[in-house]
Amino acid sequence: MKIPHENHWAADPMALAPARVHEAEGAGRSSFAIFQALRHPGPVFWVLPRHEPHRPLPRGLPPGLAERLHLVEARNEADLLWAIEEALRSPACGFVIAEPAKALNLTAGRRLQLAAEAGRTTGLLLIREGHGCNAAETRWHCEPVAGPADSTRHRWRLNKNKSGTLGIWTVHWDGASAACDLVSEAGE
Repeated sequence: MKIPHENHWAADPMALAPARVHEAEGAGRSSFAIFQALRHPGPVFWVLPRHEPHRPLPRGLPPGLAERLHLVEARNEADLLWAIEEALRSPACGFVIAEPAKALNLTAGRRLQLAAEAGRTTGLLLIREGHGCNAAETRWHCEPVAGPADSTRHRWRLNKNKSGTLGIWTVHWDGASAACDLVSEAGE
């Protein structure tokens, strides 16, 4: 399945609704974030705590993404939420990825949704399992799965969706483009 992101988010099961904040959890959440960043034009802001040891490295990113990526390191959770909100509110920003250390309460989640609507910016929070917020538009569970030696497969499960259906997709993504192939399960 190779569907461009623009104006096709309703028909593309991997597209995130624009101007909304979404969540991804699981061991494959960073891959999902990079895949989504490739699908959004413009500057990409990745907001994370200063002490976070795992961060995207420019040399390991797909072509063209490192040039658009801006890492924002926050000293504490309050600064992190402020930076996420400001990035979402900016119409110059193409996509916001953030890694809150704690679960957001409903008020904080709603503030981020309002900022995304105001800036017409899409956001993706990379959360720990069980740290989801009811204000999120969608919540994805992302895991790498075994495949052939030359394959990079993921299982992306949409387990919360405020405006559509839920689903599970096994995805072959080459790690470099904004397109993916949905992989049929064995015997189907």
